[in-house]
Amino acid sequence: MLIVGEKINTSRKEAREAVEKRDAAFIRSLARRQAEAGAHYIDVNCGTFLKEEPELLSWLVQEVQQELDNAPLCIDSPNPVAVEAALKVHQGKAMLNSISGEKERYEALLPLVVQYGCKVVVLCMDDQAGIPPDAATRFKIASRIIDGLTAKGVKVEDIYVDPLIQPISVDTKNGLAAAETIRMVKESYPGVHAICGLSNISFGLPERKLLNQAYLVVCATYGLDAVILDPEDKRIMALVYASEALLNRDPYCGEYLKAYRKGFLKM
Repeated sequence: MLIVGEKINTSRKEAREAVEKRDAAFIRSLARRQAEAGAHYIDVNCGTFLKEEPELLSWLVQEVQQELDNAPLCIDSPNPVAVEAALKVHQGKAMLNSISGEKERYEALLPLVVQYGCKVVVLCMDDQAGIPPDAATRFKIASRIIDGLTAKGVKVEDIYVDPLIQPISVDTKNGLAAAETIRMVKESYPGVHAICGLSNISFGLPERKLLNQAYLVVCATYGLDAVILDPEDKRIMALVYASEALLNRDPYCGEYLKAYRKGFLKM
């Protein structure tokens, strides 16, 4: 399972303060810790700084990549100006989080996806339906975007569909709606990936980590093969390795055993 480390995000207090102060040492340390904990991509998001976002996002990209020897990053912004500034300085193949079926956003970001050849996260929402409550409508939106991307030359293996998880505290059907969207996408587009963040599922409920951990396993059984999370959370990372082994996605349990030897399975 592909892991995207979520912690360099200025919606988090410590990250916001570090970006505000241009504290490169803190940002580099945060990136390094996530990579060493098992993240394959590091998410960079400074969307709370609206006017400065293009400058700050490109700064984050350069600092993190210098620290991690040009490891790939997930550029997390809907702002095409900020996205382009970040992609211009990114070394190697980036991931863009995210494009959607919303006309303005789609038309602004599609040329950048094509020009820079990056991986792209697809959100199952559009101008008409917003975030639909049901899996069938989410799948229709995802299908339309996937077909549009591939028609422009984007490889199916570079597409990651996010079903958009919503809290079960609002509607207990939300968990299954997102999981079923994953299943439909994976069955209809075998080369396309499914990605999500987990924390929204538990919003408003006690013992949130427990629900997030359980939902990771649920989504894995429906075909989830990429996840945005805190890789320093040892319990949820252990569940990633265990789920992959149990679902026959880890030949000879190689990644599970490697994680064990590195101490990643100790909770």
